[in-house]
Amino acid sequence: MKHFIAGIQTAIIGTLDAKGAPFSSYAPYMYDQNRFYVYISDIATHAKNLQRNPKASLFFVEDESKTDNLFARKRVSLQCDSQKITRGSERFEEVLSLFAEKFDAKMVATLKKMTDFNLYEFKVTYGEATFGFGKAYFIGGENMDELIPRGEANPHHGVHRNLYM
Repeated sequence: MKHFIAGIQTAIIGTLDAKGAPFSSYAPYMYDQNRFYVYISDIATHAKNLQRNPKASLFFVEDESKTDNLFARKRVSLQCDSQKITRGSERFEEVLSLFAEKFDAKMVATLKKMTDFNLYEFKVTYGEATFGFGKAYFIGGENMDELIPRGEANPHHGVHRNLYM
C-alpha cells in the first residue's frame, strides 16, 4: 500500500455535509508516522465538513493514463478519523516542514501565512485496496498499512458498518 500511494501526490477526500450527504474533493497530502495530513482552507467545503464530523475517507487511484484496464484501476480506499492539529504546535511545524520538502516550499510558506488554512490529521480505522482483478485486500495490521488478502477473514468485520452511526 505505501509503495502505491507514494506515487500519488493528492488524496481524494470524502466527507459528509450537515445533512449527511457525501462530498468529495482533493488535497495534496503527507504521510508520516502512520498518519495522513492535509493542509486546507476553512473556506473549503471539506474543511467545514471535517469540523462538523471527523469521519472521512481518503481515496487514492491509479492515473487513467497509466492503467492497463479502466475496469481494474489500482486503488486504495481508507476510512479515517480526523482531527485538526493546533497551529504552531510542534507537530504542526514538523508536518508543514515535510510539506515544504515534498512540495513547492515557497507555496507552503505562503499558505502557512494564511490563517484560514488548517492542518488535519487522518488516522486510518479501516481500509480496502484493489490492485487488479483478483487482487483485492483489506488494510490491517498494527499500523493499518498491511495488505490482508480478501480470502481471509475481514480484520474489521462489523467495524466499518458502524462508522457513521
